Amino acid sequence: MKINGNEIRPGNVIQHQDGLWVAVKTGAVKPGKGPAYAQVELKNLIDGRKLNERFRASETVERVRLEQKDHTFLYEEGDFLVFMDTENYEQINIAKDLIGERVAFLQDGMQVVVESHEGTPIGVQMPEHVALEITETEPTVKGQTASSSYKPAVAENGLRVMVPPHLSAGTKVIVNTTTLEYVKRAD
Repeated sequence: MKINGNEIRPGNVIQHQDGLWVAVKTGAVKPGKGPAYAQVELKNLIDGRKLNERFRASETVERVRLEQKDHTFLYEEGDFLVFMDTENYEQINIAKDLIGERVAFLQDGMQVVVESHEGTPIGVQMPEHVALEITETEPTVKGQTASSSYKPAVAENGLRVMVPPHLSAGTKVIVNTTTLEYVKRAD
């Protein structure tokens, strides 16, 4: 499926320079002179090379359709993560570095979608939001406004996230797995 260069989003897999690349980061750039373009950081799915490319809105790229199957995360084994297919109960191992920093969000029994291309697993889609408990945060400073000020906190998985000042250690919060940002307090 062809898409315009400015429609590339993080997580999209595209055919580029005779290989499969996943978009890691994207950003719209509007220079003072010349047309706008999308600055895209790509990672090769086969050998892990990284590449920064500029795509104009007028350029088209081939977005690759991946096979998607529901899996359950079971456990970590060295540099690999073990997932089980929810239909036929087959287990597969996926390298941690394929998932990157989002590995910290995986919890036992979590439902994920494993994406594969021609039978080879190349990515894992996690739930958009995950509930985590804050294990460490700075104390609230009296008189600090709650409107736009945030303070650093460490979640149970070691992730550092900025949270509103009224939250303390032991509070459960919802974190966006894509942007790694605080969304709201968990019920």
